[in-house]
Amino acid sequence: MATPEEQLATMLKNLPEKTGKKLEEWKKLLAGKGFEKHGEIVKYLKSEHDVGHGFANLIAAKTLEGESSGGGDADLVEAQYAGPKAALRPLHDEIVKFAKSLGGDVEIAPKKTSVSLRRKKQFALITPATKTRIDLGLALKGDDPTDRLETYNAMCSHRVRLESAADFDEEVKAWMKEAYSRAG
Repeated sequence: MATPEEQLATMLKNLPEKTGKKLEEWKKLLAGKGFEKHGEIVKYLKSEHDVGHGFANLIAAKTLEGESSGGGDADLVEAQYAGPKAALRPLHDEIVKFAKSLGGDVEIAPKKTSVSLRRKKQFALITPATKTRIDLGLALKGDDPTDRLETYNAMCSHRVRLESAADFDEEVKAWMKEAYSRAG
């Protein structure tokens, strides 16, 4: 299986053939549109230019890279892990890294209090719930709860409480992979 870096390189190489434009051309086109949010760019590219979700996600991410000073996605994540929740940031980053390894179509969409992980639909939600715990919501509708996999809310049917990197183990990764597969 290709690494996330290899998948990214392949997508960038195939971008002109699959979308009709090079990344720099897409960035130039988007520069005049005034988009500030990842999801806005993805929606625009899909609806107005018929770009597939994976490539729209890539173009949006690359367009917004380095533009976090204007209240973008990176600032939202920074704010979530500021102050007493700072110790949870490495765990958040590990979850995101694993999510990206599941496929090139994973969209990382920070909100004010959480980070949504989407494919065609949301499959997971990372929420720094307390200063010592991340709640990892998972879309596993129909699955029975266990001692670790609790019922949750309307956005994600289940959650796992994570207090350390050790809690993000193979069992949790398997649930996350299953949620990802169902979101396709």
